Amino acid sequence: MEFVPHQHRLSRLYREYQNNEIISLHYNYTGKLSTSRYKGGLKAEAVFFLVVCIFIVLENLIVLLAIWRNKKFHSPMFYLLGNLTLSDLLAGIAYMVNIVMSGANTLRLTPAMWFVREGGVFVTLTASIFSLFAIAIERHITMVRMKLYSGDKKGRMALLIGASWLVSILLGVLPILGWNCIQNLPLCSTILPLYSKDYILFCISIFLAILISIVVLYLRIYRIVKHNSQRLGTLRKGALRKSQKYMALLKTVTIVVGTFIVCWLPLFILLLVDVSCEVNSCPILLKADYFLGLAMINSLLNPIIYTLTSRDIRRAIIKLVCFMCLATEDGETRWRFGIFPILEGSTSRSEKSSHKQEGLETTVSSGNGTPTPVKPLVPKKVDY
Repeated sequence: MEFVPHQHRLSRLYREYQNNEIISLHYNYTGKLSTSRYKGGLKAEAVFFLVVCIFIVLENLIVLLAIWRNKKFHSPMFYLLGNLTLSDLLAGIAYMVNIVMSGANTLRLTPAMWFVREGGVFVTLTASIFSLFAIAIERHITMVRMKLYSGDKKGRMALLIGASWLVSILLGVLPILGWNCIQNLPLCSTILPLYSKDYILFCISIFLAILISIVVLYLRIYRIVKHNSQRLGTLRKGALRKSQKYMALLKTVTIVVGTFIVCWLPLFILLLVDVSCEVNSCPILLKADYFLGLAMINSLLNPIIYTLTSRDIRRAIIKLVCFMCLATEDGETRWRFGIFPILEGSTSRSEKSSHKQEGLETTVSSGNGTPTPVKPLVPKKVDY
């Protein structure tokens, strides 16, 4: 007998989730149908953001391939950075789906399709925040111990990445599992008319708590670095070079975190305003698309930040996408997969052997930090 009410509830949910009239009801209640956005085809700004999304996907795909192809990046820190890149790539895809299914197409959706559309954005956003949090924890532990994780800890990194995606997916599917405002219009969000204000407040509270934790962790890292600066100056050159590499990577992820806060904080604040405002009382809530556009730019900027601030990542990306023209001694010209010579002057000792095998004219760091030229392996021309 207890199974019958549960079956009846599932049947009711199914009918509601397949009824697209609910979409029109909720959008009309929140006043969103009074704008021109839900009339006609895609607007100019929507086409612009579609182009941005294509660049987001391509950029992050290149970074992912560069990390995957380069064994030098097969370490816990770069696993986490790769996970952040993956979440940005998927965010670009989620944004594209959201844009294509928005506007007049929104009113053709069923609630189930609407939850999938918006849930994809929430999942990728949550994955990005948890990736930033995991990177901050890893950086903090690394600076405290002044050494990287050992190989047997890579499994723990994989578990951490898996857990972050599991939590992200769980958070994204809560509305379709029942935490929504269908049949309870006064509790509905204006920006996301089928989402309950309580759910949005819950998510934003989690996001802000994690961002505050990230900032605190980086402040502690800088204090540790400042405290140990004199001791670092007395280290052997090899250890000092490694600590400098830690600092360079720390600078990169710090800029990434700062960019994330600048891009997403306005939307978080707008969602908090949405929670506190009565329906049709805050006209700014109808301009949420511009705030989402700013947040979208974050996924576009991250690969650029990696390229500009990390020499290792920049070198790997250029090696992946560029070709270098090599001239042989007999005057012939040939193309070979490689990287620009100007970047080769900073090649580390760890890459010396691989560059010898590739036959590229490059420079490597010698023990005293002076670049040492490596001659290209070009077969001599033999006269018969």
